[in-house]
Amino acid sequence: MRILLSNDDGYFAPGLAALAEALSDLGEVVVVAPEQNRSGASHSLTLDRPLIVKQAANGFYYVNGTPTDCVHLAVSGMLDAMPDLVVSGINAGANMGDDTIYSGTVAAATEGYLLGIPSFALSMTTFDCRHFDTAGQIARQLVERHIQAPVNEPVLLNVNIPDLPFSAITGLEVTRLGRRHKAEPVVRSVSPRKETVYWIGAAGAAADAGPGTDFHAVEQGRVSVTPLQIDLTHAGQLSRIRQWVQ
Repeated sequence: MRILLSNDDGYFAPGLAALAEALSDLGEVVVVAPEQNRSGASHSLTLDRPLIVKQAANGFYYVNGTPTDCVHLAVSGMLDAMPDLVVSGINAGANMGDDTIYSGTVAAATEGYLLGIPSFALSMTTFDCRHFDTAGQIARQLVERHIQAPVNEPVLLNVNIPDLPFSAITGLEVTRLGRRHKAEPVVRSVSPRKETVYWIGAAGAAADAGPGTDFHAVEQGRVSVTPLQIDLTHAGQLSRIRQWVQ
């Protein structure tokens, strides 16, 4: 089993180290991750400059690019053989609902999926994570399940894990994406050079968070597992838009 790991928090992130440790004896594990924190990079590729791969003292490879760059480069040009599985994470902070559009963690897994590789994205539900070991155990369980009984079709799973001791996790639930309210306004301030600068505001609170959603599952202490797809077509509007354009 060849397993490619990546993330969007950077190759130095504790969540990535916890993931690599948890999966280390399940196969040949290779880490290719961004040189810097690229949270919010979404599914972007670097096209305006070349990419450079370096290796850290711990054996992790790092790239001066995005999470998508890392997986694309690893699969299409760096590794000698195609990975059997891509696992992205463990992210510090949830990737639920609308977060999946912006998330570099989800994007790294999505790139693996687009390249024909089963892919998982794993995130903790808090930014100041205290229980990466819990997420590592969940990651291991999912990978072991994949090894023993792989899903017989392409799969992209978005996994969100409550920041709790493993003994406090109440199970796994297969969910749909919820929705957030719109994001908070940008925060404007003035730099020491008297320039007006802006910080992107915080994500909105949960709006659609009822039973069956990722938000609801983690609030109940369960791990949320959401199968994702790439087709963004709004099938329900096809007929209406056909009439509208005539």
